[in-house]
This record gives sequence, structure tokens and C-alpha cells, in this order.
Amino acid sequence: MQFSVLTIFPEIFDSFLSHGIIRRAIEGNIITVNPLDIRDFAEGKHRITDDRPYGGGAGMVMKPEPLAGAIAEARKLMPGGRTILLSPQGRPFKQSVAAEFSLLEGLIFICGRYEGVDERIYKYIDDEISIGDYVLTGGEPAAMIIIDAVTRLLPGALGGEASAEKDSFTDDLLEHAHYTRPPEFEGESVPDVLLSGNHGIIEDWRLGSSLVRTLIKRPDLLEKRILSSREKQVLKQWCEYIERFISG
Repeated sequence: MQFSVLTIFPEIFDSFLSHGIIRRAIEGNIITVNPLDIRDFAEGKHRITDDRPYGGGAGMVMKPEPLAGAIAEARKLMPGGRTILLSPQGRPFKQSVAAEFSLLEGLIFICGRYEGVDERIYKYIDDEISIGDYVLTGGEPAAMIIIDAVTRLLPGALGGEASAEKDSFTDDLLEHAHYTRPPEFEGESVPDVLLSGNHGIIEDWRLGSSLVRTLIKRPDLLEKRILSSREKQVLKQWCEYIERFISG
């Protein structure tokens, strides 16, 4: 899968692309990431990419000409890519959106800065995405987050497809609790069920842990989910256990 990132600070991506799963995905030809410097498409000696807003007001606005040129170049390199403006005004980025994006040929990210982009650039934009209800200095961190989330879903990126399938939010549930060695730490032991070797019982335990965590931490996710009969039974057993634990 191809990613192009339009930014005035392409060097920000050097470290991000050089470590962990992203680096291995690049080395394995699973993804390519091409940061494009918007300044390369600006005119004049100083390659200016922003200017004062018409009508007055605070801040600066990204000029349309450099952005249009950068988008045209990215589309030339990736004709089938979807052009995305990273903006707090966009639709929320969720796991389901990451799954949607993972099926595409490629993504072209526009990393906004300052007060935003000139409105006339919207005719070049296919989608507008927000990673949360807050404002960042620029869209670069948002681009990294989306690239990371989408890459995890691509075949071969994690080395095992089950890793991505069981991530939090994949099926509107948070992931179950995890334990590793040592078997005891500061007086707390690993649950016996995880040491039993009975994979059926372990899967039930993990499902119950996932359901209870979601109920406690993100009940809003369960409100829109239709529980299966198995999930209802497992959740009921966990709730009964918790009630007995609390009562004595």
C-alpha cells in the first residue's frame, strides 16, 4: 500500500519510518511512505506556503497554489490514491475507518498548519479526517497515527493476522487482560486458567475479560453492540463472580 504525506516538515517522518513495524513493513515492500515537501511547489525565493487571511483575523492560512501543486504531484505518483485532509473538522478516525482505508490502493495526506487551508483547495479533497476533538499544531502526528493503524491491518505487517484481528475496537470490544512472566509479581499471580493449557477455557476467560473491561471502561461500545448468546453467558458468569468477590 502507498502513502504520500504532504507537509512543510518532511523531516519529522524520518524517525517514524525508521523503527518497529513501520520500518519492517517498508523493508518487506508491504507499504511505501513518500513525504512530499509542500514548499517545493511554492513560488518565489522564500517558497512561502502561507499568507494572512482575507477579512482579517488571527493566524495564517495555507496558500492554495503550493497545495494544489503538491496534490497534483502525489496523484501523478499514485493515480488511485484517496486524498485526505487532516483536520479537526473531519469525520472521526476509528478502527472501522482504518479497516476501510486498508482496502484502498493508497492514501494522500494533507498535513494542515496554522488556521487551516484556503477553502478553494477542498475541490481536490476526497475525505476529511479528525483523530480527536482537539487541535494540533499540524497534521503530521495525525498522519503517523493513521499510517500506523492502517499498516497493522495489512497482510504480513504483524507477522500473524490474528494479532490485528484481536486488537481493541476490532469488534467493538476492548482487548482482554494480558499476563507474561514471572508467574508472580508483588504478590499477584497469573490467573490459574491461563496456565491450564485448556484453550477452550482460556478463550472463554479472554472473552469475559474483554467484555468486562469494555463494560467498565467504555460502556458506550456495548450500547451499540448486539451480544451473542455466548457473550451474554460469559458476561453473566463474570458478573456473578465479581458480585461474590465484592460480597465477601
